[in-house]
Amino acid sequence: MKRYAIDQLLEWKDSSRRKPLIIRGARQVGKTWLMREFGSRYFKNMAYINFDNNEGMRNLFEGDYNIPRLIDGLQVESGEKIAPHTTLLVFDEVQEVPKALSSLKYFFENCPEYVIVAGGSLLGVALHEGTSFPVGKVDFLNLYPLCFREFLEAVGEEKLANLLREKDWSLIVAFRTRYMDWLRKYYYVGGMPEAVNDYAREKDYKAVRKIHEQILFTYDQDFSKHAPATIVPRIRSLWLSVPAQLARENKKFSPGIVQKGSRLKDFEIAMQWLLDCGLIRQVKQISKPAIPLMSYTTGFFKIYLHDVGLLSTKSELDVMTLLSGNLIFEEFKGALTEQFVMQELVANGITPYYWSSDGRAEVDFVFKYESTGPDDKSDVFPLEVKAEENLQSKSLKIYCDRFAPPLALRTSMRDYRRESWLMNVPLYAIGSDFLST
Repeated sequence: MKRYAIDQLLEWKDSSRRKPLIIRGARQVGKTWLMREFGSRYFKNMAYINFDNNEGMRNLFEGDYNIPRLIDGLQVESGEKIAPHTTLLVFDEVQEVPKALSSLKYFFENCPEYVIVAGGSLLGVALHEGTSFPVGKVDFLNLYPLCFREFLEAVGEEKLANLLREKDWSLIVAFRTRYMDWLRKYYYVGGMPEAVNDYAREKDYKAVRKIHEQILFTYDQDFSKHAPATIVPRIRSLWLSVPAQLARENKKFSPGIVQKGSRLKDFEIAMQWLLDCGLIRQVKQISKPAIPLMSYTTGFFKIYLHDVGLLSTKSELDVMTLLSGNLIFEEFKGALTEQFVMQELVANGITPYYWSSDGRAEVDFVFKYESTGPDDKSDVFPLEVKAEENLQSKSLKIYCDRFAPPLALRTSMRDYRRESWLMNVPLYAIGSDFLST
């Protein structure tokens, strides 16, 4: 399996300003695999330490932060000689030993020659709860489920993935049927590495569904094991409500869908817990598309899962829908399609927002894009998502009349087309850097 995050890790490795790196991401998105793969490929040797239920490591870090002492203990635990520069030191599930997380500050300040990468499934929860954190002394990398191009490569369609990367629109159009067929499958399989690996080998949709169900069960177990007992019922209720939230015409988060008569503040802690775990994503509403977008949020938002395949399972999507032409793109009022587009934007380092106006118009996503040319400037673009062939863009036109963006964007099942004011990007190509075209 190829993960594009490897390229980011290589940039980090070769940086003269390198700090210990923390990889953040939901459980089972492939953090452990990525760290180990990176170590085995690009370092002379690797010292892997798993801190989960590791009393020896807890005791080691209970002492002082003397680096030679810590290195001695880590060598004993890993069975590997740890050499500066040539050994990758991997701290897995580092949140289980908070003082190991704190030690990254001292590694950076006193012995920056040691190359350290750390990860943890519930790291966000640990940090939010006040774990002593080495502010300014670490780098970060966010890891998500496989994007659509990574999925194509995993199932042996490297050439299709390359065309998307190169944005060769004439050839892309020639293979649109194949792209749409694989996109249907991606909606069902999603990007969780275990599900993708199994599907690539067996092509068994029932097995994929069982893997999803097991992942969802593991998440539910995490609620009971790690969250405060008083908020577990609200976490579960909120988690279960996500498909229903997205199935509405107006996808703005509604507490009443979670529990009748409830208010937003009733679920604030539960919401934050799920956000810290990386299991949901908030897309916030803005009042106007001005930079910085965060300064113009209204307090309203939509929530999505972190993986479209898991949303398909939670929504009990029947496999026959997968085979019924383009119906899968329109199911649940286009919820799967919005979920997919949100994932592709986030995987490309984009923070999406949305805009609406008094119930008259709503643009699904609004985001800042930074060009990488001689101008090196930022612009804000609206993106309308169309899950069906009907391409009327009333809301997008209202937005454009009011704010005059440099270009309006729409993604749909139609082929790539650029007009004076509008660019249509095929759904399957939304993860390409289409604005550099």
